[in-house]
Amino acid sequence: MTTLRLVLGDQCSRTLSALEDLDPARDVVLMMEVREEGTYVPHHRQKIALILSAMRHFARALAARGVRVDYVRLDDPANTHSFGGEVARAVARHRPARLVLTQPGEWRVLEMARRWEEEHGIPVEVREDTRFLCPLPEFFRWAHGRKQLRMEFFYRDMRRRTGLLMEGDEPAGGEWNYDRENRKPLPKGAQPPTPPFFAPDAITREVMALVAREFGGAYGGLDSFRWPVTAQEARAALADFVAHRLPLFGDHQDAMAEGEPFLWHSLLSSSMNCGLLLPGEACAAAEAAWRAGQVPLNAAEGFIRQVLGWREYVRGLYWARMPAYRDMNALEARRPLPDFYWEGGSGMRCMDAAIGQTLEHGYAHHIQRLMVTGNYALLAGLDPAQVNEWYLAIYVDAYEWVELPNVSGMVLHADGGVMASKPYAASGAYINRMSDHCRHCRFDVKRSAGEGACPFNFLYWDFIARHAERFAANPRMAMPLATLGRMAPAKLAEMRAAAARHLESVSPPAPR
Repeated sequence: MTTLRLVLGDQCSRTLSALEDLDPARDVVLMMEVREEGTYVPHHRQKIALILSAMRHFARALAARGVRVDYVRLDDPANTHSFGGEVARAVARHRPARLVLTQPGEWRVLEMARRWEEEHGIPVEVREDTRFLCPLPEFFRWAHGRKQLRMEFFYRDMRRRTGLLMEGDEPAGGEWNYDRENRKPLPKGAQPPTPPFFAPDAITREVMALVAREFGGAYGGLDSFRWPVTAQEARAALADFVAHRLPLFGDHQDAMAEGEPFLWHSLLSSSMNCGLLLPGEACAAAEAAWRAGQVPLNAAEGFIRQVLGWREYVRGLYWARMPAYRDMNALEARRPLPDFYWEGGSGMRCMDAAIGQTLEHGYAHHIQRLMVTGNYALLAGLDPAQVNEWYLAIYVDAYEWVELPNVSGMVLHADGGVMASKPYAASGAYINRMSDHCRHCRFDVKRSAGEGACPFNFLYWDFIARHAERFAANPRMAMPLATLGRMAPAKLAEMRAAAARHLESVSPPAPR
């Protein structure tokens, strides 16, 4: 009897659990390009192109192994353009005895899949996604009974479990975390290496033309498309990162610079998140380079912490707290997202750099996302639902399981401290310390009010004042609250008035 095996766009992995016991003589793999998945948020064109190209390359690789692939293209006239509609059509075509899939990465898709057994009258088996390093039951056991789910403690458990960067029972070098060594600004004259460019092949060019034609209202350009679309390309990207950028990745992972969108970052998250590269492969390569003396420990540890720690942690948190996590808004932020997030042109040099490169490449590194675009959203009190939609739509590596906890928890503190013990709020001084944006900006980073003052400065103190009572019991907020208490009332009033004028000019308050 035929088994219909469903492979989604972010599951382009040969080791996918849904394919483990595949019988090429009897089974059919179903892959679907559906418009609904490209439009439920206004995705960046490069994100759509990446997923469709990766899917087509993966389908071709399966077919080359003798696997029957039922591949529904976006421009198929019979395409219903929804997962549910295409599963129904495939069941009617193949009359399978059962449907097998790996657990989807997003809650809404899993909710769809849970209805298919009743809708189609066949067994539906949802298998664990074994591509991750921490099975969800393990995370749930770790999280059970904890009021606060701190990543650092999870990360240490994962180091012990995997043996990565361990010397017996102790962490390599005697420390679990070398983050304090990874906050260096760029030295003058630094020349970051150029990351690899994967020239679009015939399949990718066909997909790019399709996306340009079919998703005319989407954001971002396609001209700079450079992403790996096969497992072979993803492994080449990993090797290039380890050889040329990992050695200084640790030192400068928090730095920002004019005209340098990539610096020493790996650019591997897009490949990992759509299944072309496994997280275990990436961690093993970084550790091997350290043990061979090719990279310093702080660089290997910093990268492994992002993959083994943060990536696994946010995935576990997502599934542990959904669907309620999606609707959390602990700071009662309601202001609409300003148009400049989608279009650029804020006038703030750091914001325009981060948003501009995002529109061009579908990419910004983690400090730009957290401490520039995210910091502004936090300080301005932007609506978490709208901010989450933007992050999910605009980045090529964004899927809800990884985007939502990072944004609602880390960026916006909308979960009230489930993830982070304090909000990651900062004035312009942080951006000035970690970048060269401020020296080119029309706003003065040293001014907190008056003509030409940096918006991050007056927005920061407006944020602290607005939430002073809420943060009074948080020991990690004691320093800014003490400074606020010593501040001259007239100075505070001037900054808060500047904040009100600025916010009204870019984002009028939501109607009540």
